[in-house]
Formats: sequence, structure tokens, C-alpha cells
Amino acid sequence: MNTLSPRQQQILDFLRAFIEEHDYPPSIRDIQEGCGISSTSVVDYNLRKLEEKGYIRRDREISRGIELLGARGRRPRIVEVPLLGTIAAGQPIPVPTSDRWAADAEEILAVTEDMVRGRTNVFALRVRGTSMIEDLIDDGDIVFLEPVRTADDGDRVAVWLKDRGEVTLKRIYRENGRIRLQPANSTMEPIYTTPENVEIQGRFISSFRPSD
Repeated sequence: MNTLSPRQQQILDFLRAFIEEHDYPPSIRDIQEGCGISSTSVVDYNLRKLEEKGYIRRDREISRGIELLGARGRRPRIVEVPLLGTIAAGQPIPVPTSDRWAADAEEILAVTEDMVRGRTNVFALRVRGTSMIEDLIDDGDIVFLEPVRTADDGDRVAVWLKDRGEVTLKRIYRENGRIRLQPANSTMEPIYTTPENVEIQGRFISSFRPSD
């Protein structure tokens, strides 16, 4: 990183102190007032320099979109993910779209961007059962998925089995005109069915175990 001017160092110190105290970044006006700077244009200029030198990252599309980088580490960005239900017998889980999430979600999960691999169009489901235990997905875990209608062989997907009236999380394979849904549990048999009976609803991104 390049050497900072006294003004840039002052702003960087203010950013760190403000975020530590409030747990969110300051606005341009907060920086102006907190550092005794004459105008917001001066603040913006110095923020650009801090960004160029690798000390911060800015998202100009959102208010207070300043993220600290560097030796102190960056503060993880928080994203909201709708929890739509459980992978179990029951009604099909709708593939979410932004205009449906508020109505479909049981709750909204606030997670770090890293947990969803930086993706933005994501939904969550609660796992019931141990069919994917050897993939480290256990009963009660939360899985994050991206809504898709197709997937490659070997992908972990949430599929709606029309004849059973249930949603299941398995690895999908296409074999000789049929579908094999493979559990990650050596004590369980795969499910064989026809392509017409399977509706892919989401592809696995990651999972986590909620704290008790």
C-alpha cells in the first residue's frame, strides 16, 4: 500500500473508529463533520485516494457503502437470504423471485457474503433427515441454494418429485433415459425416476448448522 497523506490517514482512522463504535460505516457527511473537513467533495476525493491505495472499497450504489480492507481486515458484508421452508414431504417449494420473497419466506437470515459465495439471488431451506450426511449436510442444517431449472451430473440439487409430492436434496445423474438421485449416505439407496417426474428447483451453494 502507498503512503497516506495526513488527511487520508485522519479519514482512515475516523472510519475505523466509527465502524468499531457503530458497527456500520459512516456517511460522507459523518466523515466531513467528524474530521472537520470543509466540503463533501474533499471527503470524496480522499476516499477515492484511499480506494486507489487499497485501504477501502466503495459501493456507490448504496448509502454508507464503505468497506475497510488491508491489515485490519475487511468487515464482512451482510446479505439477507429468505428461508423458504424444509426439504421434506409436503408442498413444492416455489423457486423464489425478488417479488415473491417477502410472501414466501418463513424468516429472513442475515449472513455474510462469503457464506453464499458472493451470490445475490439465493434462498435457504432447512434440512430434515440424514440422506446427505457424508457431504457434511446433517438433519437441522440450513442449506443455501441458487434457483435453477437445470444442473450438471453430480450437482447437489433440490428437486420436486411430482409422484411423491416431496422435495429432496440429492446429487443428480442422468443414466440411460432415467434420473438417479443419489444420497450421500452409504446406508440409503438411490432414487430412480423419469426425467418428467423431476423438477429441479435449486442448486446447492453451501450449508451451515444453526447454533442451539
